[in-house]
Parts: sequence; C-alpha cells; structure tokens
Amino acid sequence: MADAFRLGVRVKPGAKRTAVGGRWDATALVVAVAAPAVEGKANEAVRRALAEAFGVRRQDVRVVRGERGRDKVVEIEPAPPDAPERLARLLGPG
Repeated sequence: MADAFRLGVRVKPGAKRTAVGGRWDATALVVAVAAPAVEGKANEAVRRALAEAFGVRRQDVRVVRGERGRDKVVEIEPAPPDAPERLARLLGPG
C-alpha cells in the first residue's frame, strides 16, 4: 500500500467554475471551487476536485489542517505512485 501524500492548498470558494492548478505563495496548490464557504460545502468540493485531479476516490482525500480557512493541508491516502509528478504539473512552472 502506498504512503500518504500531503500538500498545501489555497482554496478560492465561490469561483465561476471548479479548477485545480496554479501556485499560491510559492508552494500551495490553488483549488478554485464553485461551492460557497458555508457548512463545509467548499471543503467537500475541494475533496472532490483533488480526488479527480489525482485519480483517487473522494474518500481517500481529507483535510488535516485548515478546515475553516482558505489555507489547508490535505492528505491523500493511499497516494497514487505519481502523486509528486501530478502535483508538480498542477503547480505549473516556478
């Protein structure tokens, strides 16, 4: 079984559309979600978006820090073998 993979995420709730990609503050991955930041809706949308971007089940993605803020630490377990490469592509150049 693969180990867990943690990454920093900057959430942009209330976006026109859900999108994963871009860099925030040097190392955090930008996740824009259409869901509002109320009653956990944005967190759930972040989990779904990251699961799709990393090719895992939604249940494999969890917020481990920053549940109520825009800056979060997310864990994917089990992590896909190519998780670091996927993250690098999503972050883009820089």
